[in-house]
Order: sequence, then structure tokens, then C-alpha cells
Amino acid sequence: MNTRRKVWFAAGGVVLVCLLLAIVLLQGPGGFSLVSTPTAEAAEPGLALTVYNEGTALVRDRRRIFFEAGFNEIAFSDVAASMDPTSVLFRSLTDPEGTVILEQNYEFDLVGASALLEKYLDQEIEVVTEDGTRHNGTLLSGRGDLILQTADGQVTVIRLDQIREFSFPDLPSGLITRPTLVWHIVAANEGTQDVEVTYLTGGISWQADYVLLLAADEESIDLDGWITLSNQSGTTFEDARLKLIAGDLQRIQETARVAADMVYEEEMGAAMPAVEEREFFEYHLYEIPRPVTVRDNENKQIEFVTAAGIPAATFFVYDGQGCWNNPWYCSYYGYPQTDPGYGIATNPDVMVLLEFDTEEIEADLPRGNIRLYQEDVDGAALLIGEDQIDHTPEGEIVRLYVGDAFDIVGERIQVDFRRPSENSIEETYEITIRNHKDERVEVRIVEHLFRWSEWEILNANGDYTRLDSSTIEFPVTIAANGETTLRYTVRYEWP
Repeated sequence: MNTRRKVWFAAGGVVLVCLLLAIVLLQGPGGFSLVSTPTAEAAEPGLALTVYNEGTALVRDRRRIFFEAGFNEIAFSDVAASMDPTSVLFRSLTDPEGTVILEQNYEFDLVGASALLEKYLDQEIEVVTEDGTRHNGTLLSGRGDLILQTADGQVTVIRLDQIREFSFPDLPSGLITRPTLVWHIVAANEGTQDVEVTYLTGGISWQADYVLLLAADEESIDLDGWITLSNQSGTTFEDARLKLIAGDLQRIQETARVAADMVYEEEMGAAMPAVEEREFFEYHLYEIPRPVTVRDNENKQIEFVTAAGIPAATFFVYDGQGCWNNPWYCSYYGYPQTDPGYGIATNPDVMVLLEFDTEEIEADLPRGNIRLYQEDVDGAALLIGEDQIDHTPEGEIVRLYVGDAFDIVGERIQVDFRRPSENSIEETYEITIRNHKDERVEVRIVEHLFRWSEWEILNANGDYTRLDSSTIEFPVTIAANGETTLRYTVRYEWP
């Protein structure tokens, strides 16, 4: 004859036997009467957490549970509230052949005022309002306002914000205090087994955050990279083995990231090992070689790369068409752009850019935000710009847009537009750079040839470099408190 057994245990290692609704309580430190239950001991290596960039995490929890031969009901509480129930996998590591899962349930009808009111419709309850008045009656509605009917048929409407206290005769059935996974399992043999539970959850994400300190001569940088891990999943992961995956993971449905206020936690210790990086499939994996506790509603930062004295260069770029921020505006659409006024808008901003080679850092840089500082004459580091980078492997150039120069101004004017034939356009531009600094500067003037894919520079009063199929760059030097004008003519031809 099979025996039915209920084993409740928490993912964090706290084991509870709860017979809700029958109000059978465990014997706890507060003196309640309880029923004894075996403890589910953690099997090695315990809890593991793998977090992806897109706000998804894979949780793996190994536990040790005593099974009776026959039917067992196993309840696993303290799972992430943002978990995907369809991704759950329960398996026995000790006896996979003799342990058969009949049913799996995800219970999330949590105890709360609204849930209790829903359960007590058409039943008698008592409420106390802010003025101390007690109201007894049958609950007709708990949505919006509370509606009670007394024994003599009188109906009373009470606003929820006026209620100080609810009283219910007992705890209604079907309510739990935490989201819980429940399995119905048949075990072939009695005894303790190591089991493993894995599932995907949302609400956990990570990104890289970088702090760069630019030297006073603007020829080198110091870099610190931090892993910023945000946990809004609804549960805490105690002493987890933490892995972070950098790369663009294909998911059927992407879990939304949840932003949170920054909470900085400093882990003090002697000579802690660095974050280990290795390639995994087409991604890069970062593993923290020590147990990490990731608390719910917490942002944790862990340093993963640091480098000093990395060669860097700052330079000025004038993109008069503003294509740096609006690249779609400066590309052709599969047919010639013959409108004389199209694309002639100009902006005066000369951009300040900084670049460095990740080969000098000897590390891959995951996608993240970069904040750039430079020391003032008094030694105080001041923020001079922010930018973002994509996943950047070692050996690639990182180019950051720091901001716009204050003392350098650009101007771009279309001075001629002609249609020599039905299948061609010629236009001439003048670009003027004015330097209000007390030193000469070099500016890279970038022009986007967007009217058609076939083009030719007919004449220019400066040398240029072809950057791609529709972009050219002119390096120009402007004297201190001076100006320089570049003039060029381009011809477009199509069949």
C-alpha cells in the first residue's frame, strides 16, 4: 500500500512542513505546536546561478531528500517569483530510473489581503475601521470598496483605506506564503537521494560598467571594469556559484530588464582570486571563483578587469551632417536622391573622441557603459563624458564619443548643385572649421556621400581617405585662433 507523504523544503536551505488550511503548525522557536520533518540537506555543489545579458538566468539547485517507497509529494519553495514554470526540470541524481515524476505544479496563490478577501466571499468576517468601529457580516465584495451584509440583511459599504484591521475565522485553503513548485513522485526504493532542480527566471540581469581615468597629457588611460548584477527575481540566492554569459542569446521571448537603484557591496578579504574568463560556445563566460550571495532587490558589483597606463588618443571629428547619431539619415534608399535640399542640414558641433586598443588590456570587454574621468589641477577626478560599447573582443579598437568641443566650431554649406544630365548630379560643399583655442588642432572632417552608390570626387582642396563605400574623411589642421575652409565637388551617376 502506497503512503502519501508531504515534504516541504526551501531553496535557501530552510525546511518547513506546512499543512496550510488544516492549521497544523511546526514546533518552532516561538513555541507553536509542530510536526517534525526530515531536513533536506544540500548536495554538492549546491546552488548555481548562470546569468545572461538579456535579463535571463538559469538556476540549478542540488538538494538531498529522503523518499519513501511509493508516492511522495515534494514541495520546493523560495523559487524566483519571475521564474518560467515551463522551463523547470526535476531529476534524481541518485536513482533516475527508479524515480518517476507523475505531476508538476507551480503554486503562486500567495497570502495577501486581496487573496484572503477573494477566498472569503459569501462568508462572515470582521473588520475594524480607523475610528475603532467593529463591523461583522457576510462579505459580498472585496474589490474597490468592502461590502458587508449583516444578519438582519443590512448592507454596509466600507472604503478599504478606512479599514485598520481584518479578522478571519481561520486560514482559507489554497494559499501559500511563497511561490512553490510541487511534484508528485513515485520512488521505487526508500532512502535519501540527491536531486537537481533547474529552471529559467527573469528579473536577473548583468552588464559591464567601466570607469576610465584619462591622464593629464591625454595619452593614456587607467581602466577598471565592474560586473553589475541586478536581482529583481523575487528571491535571494545564498552562496551561489555564479557564472555570467556575455553575448547575444537567442530566446523565443526576451525577458524585460528591470532597472534598480545602485547598491554597492564591497567584499573585503585577503587576496581574493580574480574573475575567470573563458570561451563557451559563441559566447564568453565569466565565473566568480567563490560563493556569492545575490540578495533580492539588490545590485551587486564585482571587479573583473583592471589595467593601468593603456595607450590612448583623443581627437576631434566634425560630422556636419550629424550622421554619428542618425546614420539612417545619411544613407541612400536604393534610388538616387535628387532633391537639392535633401541632406544639406548642418550642425556646428565638433565631437571629441577617444580610442584605445583592447589588445593592450589583454581582455575581452563585454557590452556596457563607460564613464570617463580626468584629474583636475587639484587632483580631483571630474567626469568628462560617458558612452556605451558593444561586446568587444581582445585586439579590437574601442572608440568613445566623449562630448563636443567647446572652442571648436564647424559649418557646412552647399555652395553648388547641378544636374548635368538626367542620370547625374554634381554638388559642391564648403566646410569651415573655426578654432578658438590658443593652440593649433587637427580635425577629421567626415562626409557621407548619400545620394547614390556610384560617386566620384571631381576636385578637393585637401587629401581624403575613403572609409567605406559612402564615407570619406579629410584631415585638416587649424591654427590657433584661426579657421580653415575645405571645399570639394562630388559627382553621382546612375544608369
